[in-house]
Amino acid sequence: MSTSPHSAGTAGVRERAVRQYVINGQSAVAPPLAAGLHLVATPIGNLDDITVRALAVLAAADLIACEDTRRSRKLVDHYGIATPLTPYHEHNANVARPKLLARLAEGAAIALISDAGTPLLSDPGYKLVHAATRSGVVVTAVPGPSAALAALTVSALPTNRFFFEGFLPAKSAGRRSRITSLKDIPATLVLFETAPRLGAALADLAAVLGAREAAICRELTKMHEEVRRADLVALAREYATGEVRGEIVLVIAPPQRPEEISSEELDALIRDALNRLALKEAVVEIAAMTGAPRRTIYQRALKLTGEVKA
Repeated sequence: MSTSPHSAGTAGVRERAVRQYVINGQSAVAPPLAAGLHLVATPIGNLDDITVRALAVLAAADLIACEDTRRSRKLVDHYGIATPLTPYHEHNANVARPKLLARLAEGAAIALISDAGTPLLSDPGYKLVHAATRSGVVVTAVPGPSAALAALTVSALPTNRFFFEGFLPAKSAGRRSRITSLKDIPATLVLFETAPRLGAALADLAAVLGAREAAICRELTKMHEEVRRADLVALAREYATGEVRGEIVLVIAPPQRPEEISSEELDALIRDALNRLALKEAVVEIAAMTGAPRRTIYQRALKLTGEVKA
């Protein structure tokens, strides 16, 4: 029977020097941390959004693996955390990953963070987590801020089902191809985009998806936070020119479902089509008109064929 790190008491915890962090001007002692890989969510802009648990884990860890040590240094310095930082990003992952796995195998407690938000979303953390778990290392989530979820909740778009795509391709041809593959997903789409590419991305989104409702969430939790809500066509026109800055999340409404049609209405449409077209052609026409499954239309049309001919 496996034991979660939260119910294991002091199991896996080594003796370490006392570690501290500073919060609200007061020094706090971080409790000893169990060996393993700790996935720590960090603020997406406002440093006050970090959790107390995240501070304790970062302070007690032997090492913090981060995308950009310069950006992460601002966070740890702000909270008086002295844990050493080491870079782990897509360009050095193949070299850095074995070293981190070796430290974990020795019983180290390592915190993994991204530049902002929850790690593993649009960063190389997945491969480290996968390798760590295959090696028997305990992996623990320390949840907190997420740009994707923050944008989804303020978008005023459906939240019951959503699809996180991350960054679209940089070039228009690849971007339109990817958007086309997302077109029929019955869920709200959540995308990341860079400020310099926003106008071009919106133009391609509008061209493929049409005038779907959308929200541009920029600089969330920061001083210049902005949420613009409109349809994609209007947003593409608005952002076609002009400089945009900051971190951006795009949230796009799901495709509209065709209105449900009653069995009587469906039969009437099928009868009319069968009077004009062959069976297969009639099925294709009705499917395009109603959005009903072709198999359903075909089976119903077979039953109605004799009635129509009579």
